[in-house]
Amino acid sequence: MPVPLIDLTRDKAQLAEIEAAVVRVVRSGQYILGPEVENLERELQQYLGVKHALTMSSGTDALLAPLMALGIGPGDEVVLPTYSFFATAGVVARVGAKPVFVDVEPTWLNIDPQRLEDALKACKRPKAVMAVHLFGASFDVDAVLGICRKFSVPLIEDAAQAIGTKHKGRMAGGDGLCAGWSTFPTKNMGGIGDGGFLTTNDDQFAATCKLLRNHGQAELYKHNLIGGNFRMDAIQATALRVRLKDMEKVTAARRTNAERYRRLFAEARLLDWAKLPTDTDRHAYHQFVLRVPKDKRDAAITHLRAQGIGCAVYYPIPFHRQPCFAYLGADPKHFPIAEQAAAEALALPIFQGLTEAEQIDVVGALAKFVR
Repeated sequence: MPVPLIDLTRDKAQLAEIEAAVVRVVRSGQYILGPEVENLERELQQYLGVKHALTMSSGTDALLAPLMALGIGPGDEVVLPTYSFFATAGVVARVGAKPVFVDVEPTWLNIDPQRLEDALKACKRPKAVMAVHLFGASFDVDAVLGICRKFSVPLIEDAAQAIGTKHKGRMAGGDGLCAGWSTFPTKNMGGIGDGGFLTTNDDQFAATCKLLRNHGQAELYKHNLIGGNFRMDAIQATALRVRLKDMEKVTAARRTNAERYRRLFAEARLLDWAKLPTDTDRHAYHQFVLRVPKDKRDAAITHLRAQGIGCAVYYPIPFHRQPCFAYLGADPKHFPIAEQAAAEALALPIFQGLTEAEQIDVVGALAKFVR
C-alpha cells in the first residue's frame, strides 16, 4: 500500500471532535477573534509557559508583525539563516529591510553562531536576528541570545516548526523578544486552514503587536498605528484548541517514529549510506530529514515515489540562490553547509499515525534502491 508523506485524516475521533467544535462556532455567529480565539491564546500561554500568545492569520504574519512593531524598514538589516522556508527571509524584504544571510551549522542545519557574530560585525544597521528552529530541532539558543545581547539587537525566534520542541528543558519560543509560530495544516499542531500565532513575555511589545494585527485599531475606527489584517478566524481557533490538547501525545508519537527509523536503518545496514537527523533535548520532528549522497538523492526520490512512498526535499534552494534575492549578490561559496544540505536532504514520512508496517516499507524501499 502507498505510504503518504503526511495523512491529516487518520485520527477519526479527533476529526469528529473538530467537526463538532466547528459546528458550534458556525452556530454562534462569532467568526473573527472572539471567545474561541481568546481561549486558545490562554491555552497556548499555559502550554508554552509564556506571558502572551497572540493568534495570527498565518505563521508568515506572525513573523511580519514583530518586524513592523520594531519599526524595521528601508536601510535596516536583519540577520537570518540562508536555509529555511521562504517566509523567514520574505518578511524582511516585505518591510523594505535587507536580509543578511548566514550559513548554518552541520548538525541540525540551524543558524551557525560564529557566522552570525561575524555577520553582525559586518552589518552597518543591524536591527534584529531571526533564527529558526528548523525541522523541530532547537537552534543553540544560549549562544545566539548571547550574541544578540552583545550587539544590542533583539532575537526573533522563527518557531513555525517547533511546537513541542524543548531546549535544556525549556519549551522553544520563550527566550527571544518574541517567537512566530505556524499552524498550517501540515504542522505538528495544524489547523484546518492557514493560521499562526506570536508569543512574547514583553507586555508593551505584545500590546503593539495586538494593535498591528487589527489595522492598528485601539478602539473602533481609531487607528493608533498602521497595521494589517492578521486576525485569526474563530473556526481555526476552535480546531486548534482540539489539536493542542493532544500535543504531548503527538510529540511523543513522532519521537517514537524517529527512534524506529533509527532501528530500521541500522537493521537494514543503511547508516553508512544515509545520515539520520541527530536528536536533541526534545526534537519535535516536524520533519525527518536524511542526508544522502547528492549524486543519488534525486534518483532515490524517483524510486521511492515509484514505490508509492511519499518523500520531499526541504529545501532545494537556499535564500542566497533565490531569484528574488539576486540583487543582494550573495556568493554561494560563503554558504557551503547550506549548499550541501540543499543537495543531500531527503524527508521521509514521520507524522503521528504512521504505522510500523509503513516505516518498514519506507526503509525497505530505500534498501532496494541502495542495493
